[in-house]
Parts: sequence; C-alpha cells; structure tokens
Amino acid sequence: EMAALARSVLVTGSNRGIGLELVRQLAASPRPPQHIFATCRDPEGPRGKHAFQRTLRDPPELSSTLLFAPADTVNLPSIRGAVRAVGSHLKDQGSNLLINNAGVSSHATLRSLDSQEMLSAFATNAVGPLRVAKEFLPLLEKAAKGAGKEGLSCSRAAIINISTKLGSIGLCLGVLEAPMYPYRASKAAQNMVTRCMAAELQDKGILCTAIHPGWVKTDMGTEKAPLTVEHSVRGILTVLASLSRDTSGAFLDWEGNSLPW
Repeated sequence: EMAALARSVLVTGSNRGIGLELVRQLAASPRPPQHIFATCRDPEGPRGKHAFQRTLRDPPELSSTLLFAPADTVNLPSIRGAVRAVGSHLKDQGSNLLINNAGVSSHATLRSLDSQEMLSAFATNAVGPLRVAKEFLPLLEKAAKGAGKEGLSCSRAAIINISTKLGSIGLCLGVLEAPMYPYRASKAAQNMVTRCMAAELQDKGILCTAIHPGWVKTDMGTEKAPLTVEHSVRGILTVLASLSRDTSGAFLDWEGNSLPW
C-alpha cells in the first residue's frame, strides 16, 4: 500500500477544474494527507461554497482535515492570511506540498492585445506562484528540516507549479486559432521561475517541478479538450509520488513525460 503523498498539501485555485479535482482525489485516496488546505479567492462566495459542497457532497469518512481558506494569489495580504491560517492549523509542523494551480487564460491575439491584459496574466500566472512560494517558504523549510528524509520528494517538501506546454518555447505549438500571447508568455515566465526556485531551494531540501496537466475539459480548457479532469489528476498524482532529486527543476506532463522548455 502506498504511503500518503504528503502529510499536508495546499492547493491554490481549488474551487473548480484541476484544483478542485486534486482536492477531491487527495481526500478520497486510500492514504490521504493528514491535512488538505484548499484555497481560492472566495471560498465563502457562491462559486467556492457551491464547488466544495458539490464535490464533497457525500464526503468519504474523511480522515483528512480539510480546511478551506481564502487566498487571492495576486493579493499579498490575502496570501499572508492563508499562511497564518495554515501555520496555526499545523501548529509546529511545517507544510510539505504546495501546488500552485491558480491561473488565468487569455486568447488575445496581436491585434486584440492590450497591455493591461498582458500584465494581469503575468500577475496571476508568473508573479502569483512566486509570491505564494515566497510566503510559504518558512513552512516548507520547516517541513524539509523536520522530515528526517534524505533526498527530495513531495512527502518531504515540494513546490509544484501547474504549467502548460503552450508555455514551452521549444515546442512553440502552433495554436493557429489563438496565439494567446498573455497566457503563453506568462506561462513561459512561470517555467523560468520554477527552474530558478528548483536551483535555489534544492540545498534546503525543497523540490520544485513544473507539470503540464494535458488539455483538460474544464472552464479554461473547454469541452473541446480531449482529456477528463479525473484522468488528468489521477496521472498528476501518480507523477507527484514519483518525483525525486532527478526531477526537481523538470518540466513533465501528467503522464511523466519530459517536455522541452
């Protein structure tokens, strides 16, 4: 039987799509994390409450503590509030696994683009995960020190940034119907953030990896997408369990294949 992926997991943007499914599958897994922190901009609002209630309508006898916390990843006081909530909940234990999933899409073309749309995509997709990681770093460092584990893994301490192969400069996929400048440029920047953090944090015992979840049927991916959210997330969780020092700083898809930057 597999051990829990991590003692504690925090997922941003968890009121819908991939984030919500990550929370659902983690909570329902045979060896669930002890603590799952689900954050979104407004967990008390209609979209947050509705989503969480629907997903966990008949929650299994949850052996995890599930905590819903507000965290607007472009708002520093909001991120700090979430860090305080998580820290006080975990008492003197650190936090093992941070999954930066909150993100925004944009279909702007060269013609339709305005700088505000570009900047707001960067704020959410590149700056957001970096600030969240920065504020949660003390809790991740505490987990890395206290784990009594060698090497790097999600069960020790890790930052996972949900990325996209549309942000790959090497692939530069021809998405002819939608060049998506703000989305693709901000995700390429997020990938560089992942690489930099992986290099800086490995000596502290913290793993950092970028994951492409596939093209998934969500509000962002639309119904045209070939992949169900259940299938994608099952794959992502399998990949996360296999990560090690060799894959810190890697860009992998939901099946564990390596992608070009």
